[in-house]
This record gives sequence, C-alpha cells and structure tokens, in this order.
Amino acid sequence: MKGFMYILECADGSYYTGSTNNLELRLQQHQLGEGANHTKKRLPVKLVYFEEFDRIDEAFCREKQVQGWSRKKKEALINGAFESLKPLSMAYRDKRNNDDKGN
Repeated sequence: MKGFMYILECADGSYYTGSTNNLELRLQQHQLGEGANHTKKRLPVKLVYFEEFDRIDEAFCREKQVQGWSRKKKEALINGAFESLKPLSMAYRDKRNNDDKGN
C-alpha cells in the first residue's frame, strides 16, 4: 500500500510532519480539526512538502527521521535546497572543528 510523508505549515508558522496512506483525506482531516493535537490548535494548515513511497511503513520511517530535524533543515528540504541538508546535519562540535581547520 502506498504511503506519503508530508509536512504542513501551521497558521502560527510551526511545522507538522506526518505520514498517511491517503494524503488528500488526511489533509482534509487536519483542516477540519480532526488531525493531530498540534494542528488542531494551529488552523488553518497548508501542505508545503510531501514524498510518496511504495509502502506506508517506508513513509512512517521517513516521518520519524524528518521529525527529528531542525527547523532549518526542514526548510531546506521544503525549498529543495538539498545541498544544504548535509551541512545542516553536522553536530556543533564537528562544525567547530572544521572551522578550526579552515574548512
């Protein structure tokens, strides 16, 4: 069964990341306040990004991965700035070490 990982932008500017096997229905549910608690309190929401997968479990795994990302990294994904994803994944200590080496 197909699956989708999606990112919504809420009325307060926050992001919500989810997964579903029916993207259109799930968006409708969020807009009606029948979605997650996070989105219920921040209506309306707007779909800003999604990925399609062959299986729902793949979409769910991707959801959990993206949920752990920083806001900047999510925005790079949303904006298609894929070259920014790896640098945004570096730990602070690694960035500092690279800066010390002149990188």
